Amino acid sequence: MADGPELITVGQLARRAGLTAKALRHYDRIGLLVPAAVDPGTGYRRYGTEQVAAARLVRVLRSVDVPLEQIRACLAAPDDTAAIRQVLIHHRRRLQVRLDRVRGDLHRTGHLIEEGVIPAMTDEDAQQRTEGAVADERRLAVDLFNGVWRLLEKEDRGVEDDDRMLHMAHASRHHWGQVGAPVNLSRGEWQCSRVYSVLGRAEPALHHARRGLELCRAHGIGDWDLAYAYESLARAHAVAGDREQARSWTEQALAAAEDIAEDEDRELLLSDLETIPAQPRFW
Repeated sequence: MADGPELITVGQLARRAGLTAKALRHYDRIGLLVPAAVDPGTGYRRYGTEQVAAARLVRVLRSVDVPLEQIRACLAAPDDTAAIRQVLIHHRRRLQVRLDRVRGDLHRTGHLIEEGVIPAMTDEDAQQRTEGAVADERRLAVDLFNGVWRLLEKEDRGVEDDDRMLHMAHASRHHWGQVGAPVNLSRGEWQCSRVYSVLGRAEPALHHARRGLELCRAHGIGDWDLAYAYESLARAHAVAGDREQARSWTEQALAAAEDIAEDEDRELLLSDLETIPAQPRFW
């Protein structure tokens, strides 16, 4: 009887690929990684040794949360490194959008905490013209700021969206300049810098990042605002292609992160630092 191809058990494949047997059984059930043979009597799964590479690819892609359907496409052409790279590029974009959405929610929540949930104006409120005008301008600043986040979150953003996002960021910063506290001005400068960085425009990104840091230093603003001022400078220098300066400012952001009071804010900053272009994680 001729020897057939070498087959290995679920446990053996799990050990070689760095997956669990439970995960491999799940991938079989959904048709992602089907065994080469199944014993009709016992139901034991057997895999070909050539499937080890495929299992390892699944493990790597799942470790960064690539969707299963995208992994399925990669397994269909495992030697097409260019296609796999494109899958990762698109996935990185989705993760950046998700992170921007979380950051936007965090900023919007901060505004609600600081400014309060403003109810609809009553007739009596309408008589308070001066206070109403200030409240309107603050509301406009917040709405524009939040609108920028919604555009940053948009995966299929076009040129017109980019233009609108840029103008809204500047408009928000302008209105904060009329009615905001120094911390609002610093955050406005940070947002302008982030938008320019996303658009690949290094010089204005650096300008607004520097202004944000100057405001923090001039007014004694610390905690995560200071850390993010450093982050914006790191990102802008990375966009400019200056890796040495990008790393230097990243190190200052990491040092400032130690003084961030809330653990969730610190984790968010650390996650954001990992998205700086062309800068591998070194911490």
